[in-house]
Amino acid sequence: MQPPNQPQQPFGGQPVDGNPYAGQPGQPAPAAPTGNPYGQQPPAPTGNPFAGQQPGQGAPFGGGAPFTPAPPARNNVLLGVAVALGAAIVAGILYGVIAGSIEREVGYAAVGVGFLVGFAASKVGGSNPAVIAASAVFSIGAVYVGQLIGISMILADVAQIPFSEVVGDHFDAVTKAWSQEADFMTYLFLGLGAVAAVGGAKKAG
Repeated sequence: MQPPNQPQQPFGGQPVDGNPYAGQPGQPAPAAPTGNPYGQQPPAPTGNPFAGQQPGQGAPFGGGAPFTPAPPARNNVLLGVAVALGAAIVAGILYGVIAGSIEREVGYAAVGVGFLVGFAASKVGGSNPAVIAASAVFSIGAVYVGQLIGISMILADVAQIPFSEVVGDHFDAVTKAWSQEADFMTYLFLGLGAVAAVGGAKKAG
């Protein structure tokens, strides 16, 4: 006579420390409680769709480095000529104010006028021969206008009349005075302006 069968434990396991499920085959042991009911929840959203990317990852949709704008275009002949004209007007006025204030012409000032015109024009229009030629011509005109402004300032001071009246009502007297006073140095300053314009254009190019 065989002894009666021993009572089987539920699911074929043996109780361990009063836990009837501790010995279930193929079942992983439950994780120990951490005391944080939110420990397994995903992180809260931050509003940044790229917050989870690692440093060095590229932009979405296969993008790489940010777009770099192209450098400003040069060799614009018309714009270069326009800049030469504007620079010649400004430089000529400054040259005339200096000459009229000290009542004499300065060779370095004439060179500065030409260099400024040629450099500014070639910075925009490039080393195009048309831009360089326009710079030289406008520089001669700028020095000439500066000489007329200087003479007008001197005549206004001598006659004790406003500068605007000399230029507006007696401009023929100004040009006549320039013709009478013109000498080798006067034409030399005109030539220096043109040469300096070519040098300034080559420096910028």
